[in-house]
Amino acid sequence: MDSSRPGPSAFLRIDQLTKRFDGLAAVDGVSLDIAQGEIFALLGSSGCGKSTLLRMLAGFETPTEGAIWLEGQDMSRLPPYTRPINMMFQSYALFPHLSVAGNVAFGLKRQGLPKRQIEQRVDEVLGLVQMRPYLLRKPHQLSGGQQQRVALARSLALQPRLLLLDEPLGALDRKLREQTQFELKTIIKRVGVTCVMVTHDQEEAMTMADRIAVMSAGKFLQVGRPPDIYETPNSRFVADFIGNVNLFDGVLEDDQPDQCTIVTPHGDFYVGHGVTGSPGTKMTVAVRPEKFELALRLDAATPSRFNELAGTVVERAYFGSLSLYRVQLASGMRLQVSMPNVDRHGEQLDIGSEVVARIAAQAIVVLAQ
Repeated sequence: MDSSRPGPSAFLRIDQLTKRFDGLAAVDGVSLDIAQGEIFALLGSSGCGKSTLLRMLAGFETPTEGAIWLEGQDMSRLPPYTRPINMMFQSYALFPHLSVAGNVAFGLKRQGLPKRQIEQRVDEVLGLVQMRPYLLRKPHQLSGGQQQRVALARSLALQPRLLLLDEPLGALDRKLREQTQFELKTIIKRVGVTCVMVTHDQEEAMTMADRIAVMSAGKFLQVGRPPDIYETPNSRFVADFIGNVNLFDGVLEDDQPDQCTIVTPHGDFYVGHGVTGSPGTKMTVAVRPEKFELALRLDAATPSRFNELAGTVVERAYFGSLSLYRVQLASGMRLQVSMPNVDRHGEQLDIGSEVVARIAAQAIVVLAQ
């Protein structure tokens, strides 16, 4: 089954959804099925339409065209307070005058639930997010990570059928954000609530989401599982947006069912699969930095015609788990190569070293220009 389509029994269905402001489409005819219990990420840069789409799901914006179906019910024109949906904002929007318990209980009191039931529900969700010891504290007495957990507990207390997260970890520093990604995913999976999150952070989307939609100019460019998006991007934009990538523009020289060759000004590539095209068709070769193997070039060694690029190390950065090298090719292109630091005392390639970067035929992605 296509990873971008869970199937006809989708829990959440977005059907040809469009939102225009002053005649310009912020979201442009997107369709998507999301399965029950799935964590789905809308990923893109500022202005791509992801937040507008999330606001339409929440009911804060009314679609210009299209429909939103949740468990078979059309939600497109329902006001926010009638939808079984809860949204957690980047700012958390906690009430500063209320305690942790008071913040979590606020929505439950608005629903008119009995006091005993409210207390049980507050205790349950605070236990879920490991915040029971802090129930009497005010928001200003909590760390950023603790405030984030309280905001999540408040959202989960209402037992929404759909949870919306708007840049959920954007207010946290990098180290805490990395730690909280796993915690947040674990909590959501444990509860079993279906979740749609908006983020511009690729790592956050790759870590938390079951599937990702990469957005640009109001459209979905690619929808799939994180490994699919990273390893087999369907366009130059997606390849360049997700992680780091080396892009080589060239032309198709030969195409067979199980192989092809592509000629570029920087070097020639033998690819372990065929493409659809005739000789002379413009193609782009995409190679992730970690797919290259970097080795010193011996004086007498001549690189092979295919999949070997000779150059000089001009920059080097040490990141602990890996080292990043920039290699100047004869064409003038600077190649990015990352190599894991497996050996604690492994030697680093010096700046000025003459090297050869090799790539396996199966590690190359070919994109149409």
